Amino acid sequence: MKRLLVYSLLSMFAAGGFAQDKKDTVLVVTRDTVKSEKRSITIKIGESDSKDSTENDSKPASKVTFQFIAARFDIGLSTYTDKGSYTLSPANSFLERETWKSSNFGFEFFQMGYRFNSHFKIYTGAGLDWNHMRLKQNITFQKDKSSLTYVTDAVDYKKNRFSSQYLRIPLSFQLRTNDDKKGDKLNFVFGPEIGFLLNGKIKQVSDANGKDKFKDDYNFNPFRYGAFARIGYGGMGVYAKYYGNDVFADGQGPKDFKNLSFGLMFGF
Repeated sequence: MKRLLVYSLLSMFAAGGFAQDKKDTVLVVTRDTVKSEKRSITIKIGESDSKDSTENDSKPASKVTFQFIAARFDIGLSTYTDKGSYTLSPANSFLERETWKSSNFGFEFFQMGYRFNSHFKIYTGAGLDWNHMRLKQNITFQKDKSSLTYVTDAVDYKKNRFSSQYLRIPLSFQLRTNDDKKGDKLNFVFGPEIGFLLNGKIKQVSDANGKDKFKDDYNFNPFRYGAFARIGYGGMGVYAKYYGNDVFADGQGPKDFKNLSFGLMFGF
């Protein structure tokens, strides 16, 4: 919960930054006019186009953008299905989790896209994404094994967290309304997402051993694919993400064990 609180404060701070007026265009690379339509390629740092006005702008400039950003901070819960059920089978009971302490956190630091008009944009990007399982049982997963392997410990863990970190690459389709009187708009974003495993991690806290951290791939799937949806107003909203392939690599962990995450997001 402390980590979720820290993530929440960071995201609220970031969201405040997103609410500021758009100011910093670092470099405009090209701009030309063809048949009275403006098209441009722009490189920007530290901003998004979520505050671009749509008021009285029936034919806005179409443009390609490359941006380094801090946006789409996800803070939510991470849950799992076992052969389509939210109840674990006896064979997979070692993965039993504390529901309200199994979390998802992520954000995006880069995007490139093409805005067709004020209401529709397609973009891709890159970000980081973490899933944390807070395990109920006093077990430790083993490093460098051909399949997911654990030992039962004679230690009572206050915290036994099993985590994965992925590089996430979404392809986003954005729909948005006109500005309201406050200059904000309703956003709806959806699309597919792929991810590449960066690492797995175990963090354990106990009276007997203090704090222990271990890193390995822990048989997590090196590649994942799924879909997401986001809806929100201004700089805040909600999200849901579902991954179609298994959490663990083929033949190295429970089969048909999939991940679903949902929660709050900050920064469109």
